Amino acid sequence: MSRDKPVAANSDAGQGRPILEVDGLRQWFAVGNSWLNRARHVRAVEDVSFTIARGEVLGLVGESGSGKSTLGRAVLRLSTPTAGRIVFDGIDVTHLSRRRLRPLRPRMQMIFQDPFASLNPRMTVGQIVGAPFVIHRRGMLPSERGDKVAAALTAVGLSDRHAARYPHEFSGGQRQRIGIARAIAMEPSFLVADEPVSALDVSVQAQIVNLLLDIKRKLELTILFISHDLAVVGHACNRVAVMYLGRIVEIAETRALFQRPRHPYTEALFSAVLGTDPTVRRQRIILKGDIPSPLSPPSGCAFRTRCPYALSACAEAVPPLRTVAPGHLSACIRDDIALRVDWCSR
Repeated sequence: MSRDKPVAANSDAGQGRPILEVDGLRQWFAVGNSWLNRARHVRAVEDVSFTIARGEVLGLVGESGSGKSTLGRAVLRLSTPTAGRIVFDGIDVTHLSRRRLRPLRPRMQMIFQDPFASLNPRMTVGQIVGAPFVIHRRGMLPSERGDKVAAALTAVGLSDRHAARYPHEFSGGQRQRIGIARAIAMEPSFLVADEPVSALDVSVQAQIVNLLLDIKRKLELTILFISHDLAVVGHACNRVAVMYLGRIVEIAETRALFQRPRHPYTEALFSAVLGTDPTVRRQRIILKGDIPSPLSPPSGCAFRTRCPYALSACAEAVPPLRTVAPGHLSACIRDDIALRVDWCSR
């Protein structure tokens, strides 16, 4: 397999029964909760709904502070949702206790953004990769655990000789391979990859993306791929969901979204990437202002304060995700008006 550039994900993925269903998910965090101050809430994730089919790679993109990482942690139940519903492989995990979640943990794993912070410097690589077996398979013999660790290290391009070494002895790319080995050691069915290459040198980013996609095919994994790098998402993902201030504003197949983004925020976000294609002439869109605070989001459409097409009606209600093309959903009043006009003209 070439390591020069990221390879495209399997276009046949995304078919069949969803392995993950998220409905109306909300994740709020209280701040200023003291007897002097009335508690306020950071609305990190607000009314998010989507599904991920078995074998699919779903990209999740958006500006920093849009709620991507919070959403990724919430669907793995690393935090307790404020509201909504999460169904993993047919099991409603929304309100399961830690004890009842334990049998599901080996099947849903996470790859963290920072390979320097996510590995315990006092543990050897063998102990790090073998930790899931210590936690979830306490009766496993040390020799058998060693074989599993060696197999996981080999799968990520390392060797069993690395098991006795410590994280500080490795480069950033190698550390991320160790983190991936830990995540796949128990052969999960679902991974959340939270900015898995953003902390790495550009020279090794493609190698790690290719590695993930290769492992995905071999283990038949499903991946929620969180990233701000649209070029990587374009190569790695079957579909892409776009988040803005805690909400998904657009979701579609990767090619359709890159060729014709429908939401104004997506247009602006993708304009830099699309503008690099010499066959497509698109004007670079520069958004004015900063993303609003999730402590006090704007009424109606949260993007209206920066949107060049904003109407007075945009402040009245939050536009829902609507189908604007087969498999393509957008949450914009412009599409809503266009659909009404089309319906009335029939």
